[in-house]
Amino acid sequence: MRAISKVAPEWWDYTTLDRGILDDVEKLKPKDIQEFSREGFIVKFYDTVEEFYLAEALEYVSAWQEATENEPVGICGPVGPTEQLPLVARIVNELNINLRHCHFWGMDEWVVNGKEVGLNFPLGFAKTNMDLCFNRIKRELRIPEENIHFPEADTAKYKESWNHARCIVMQGGQGEIKHWAFNEPPKREGKYRDNPPLPEEYRKLETRIVDLHPMTIIQNARTSGGGVVQNVPTQAMTVGPVETWKAEKVSIWHSGQHDNPFGIRLTALMISKKISDSSVPMSLLADHPNVQFNYLRSGVGTCEAEMH
Repeated sequence: MRAISKVAPEWWDYTTLDRGILDDVEKLKPKDIQEFSREGFIVKFYDTVEEFYLAEALEYVSAWQEATENEPVGICGPVGPTEQLPLVARIVNELNINLRHCHFWGMDEWVVNGKEVGLNFPLGFAKTNMDLCFNRIKRELRIPEENIHFPEADTAKYKESWNHARCIVMQGGQGEIKHWAFNEPPKREGKYRDNPPLPEEYRKLETRIVDLHPMTIIQNARTSGGGVVQNVPTQAMTVGPVETWKAEKVSIWHSGQHDNPFGIRLTALMISKKISDSSVPMSLLADHPNVQFNYLRSGVGTCEAEMH
């Protein structure tokens, strides 16, 4: 019998893992994380905030520079972190990089009343991408509007867009529930009452509307809304594992702001050791052939008790 979640008993999440794994994670030091690299999984550390976000921005630019008329390429990007987005626009403008053969896929978007939110929604992800990045690029250099793809409740168009360009890299952060995009652990109900979905079952999921774990709602209220929980939707669109496995590389950026010291250790250990469990969705990337975890050294923190 698996443990009951300590934070949301009606859901699966990382607190339902074997206690031995959780205790091992608590003991990990930064040097231990650096040793988790293996074939197909690279761990990188950055010493300064400036280096960290510049490297993240350069992933966009380096990918787009490979685009040609005969072979369009793109990147799938997050909101959270967002600090890289203005840097992307500045680099493109300063170097006069023409993006006419490039693509961009947004990872996710909020859903209200069964429909994705519009560009006027204050917490919107499409709005944030446009405001912080794409609308700041010189008009003559911009990605064509039809090449910017944001997920919608009617998923057909978004899913089809993945067949028209190579996704060189899918970039993301990690939420406190250990998701990438909004690939949440499932509710503990129906056939998943006693065990979460098998990894191979979860990986068949495509872009879809999901219910958000309570921890995800609280986290987004904290990081983006000043703690105003009532303004955070309880559903969202998310890019699925099916689309994720179409990306040639998955690059996750740990600044220490979105998940805690324990969480950014847990997923590194599970991916390195190839421990896949859908109660920890990020751990399913253990089976992707090219994953990179990027850490801001000052954000790694400690799991030791510190009273404040």
